[in-house]
Amino acid sequence: MAVGWSSSHAHGFGRYAGEPGRRPQGRTRFPGEVTGYVPPGWPEGVRPPHTDGWEDTAAAFLLDCCPAEYRGYAVLRRHPVILARFAVAHVESQVQACRDGIGGVRASLGPFVGPEALEAALAAWHEQAELLRRRRREVGLVEEALRGQVFVRKL
Repeated sequence: MAVGWSSSHAHGFGRYAGEPGRRPQGRTRFPGEVTGYVPPGWPEGVRPPHTDGWEDTAAAFLLDCCPAEYRGYAVLRRHPVILARFAVAHVESQVQACRDGIGGVRASLGPFVGPEALEAALAAWHEQAELLRRRRREVGLVEEALRGQVFVRKL
């Protein structure tokens, strides 16, 4: 008997065609049954996970989230999952810098600028913080997908 999955059963459910009475261990993926589903917050311009060419678009997106110097490291270009970890760390540090900036803007700039300029600076910090929170979600989702996570639409 051939070892693998058979999809010839009703309702599209596969059946393990390995040793009788023995089931595979751990999570199982059905080859060739990629839905192309992307969860909310998936970055625009990145193909759905586990489809043809998706890792190339993911790597390009991740490099855009990082400092330009990261492009010079061959290990980051060869291993997208390592690049994803670097990108997550970088974006998280930017989120923290925004929090620190928002918390200290009045004390650090109050004596030097008027109230209107101070409010405009705060608005800019808040806008940037929101953009970075979204970016952190996008980078995190790409990292999860590169680590093998399969996203499934919730019913």
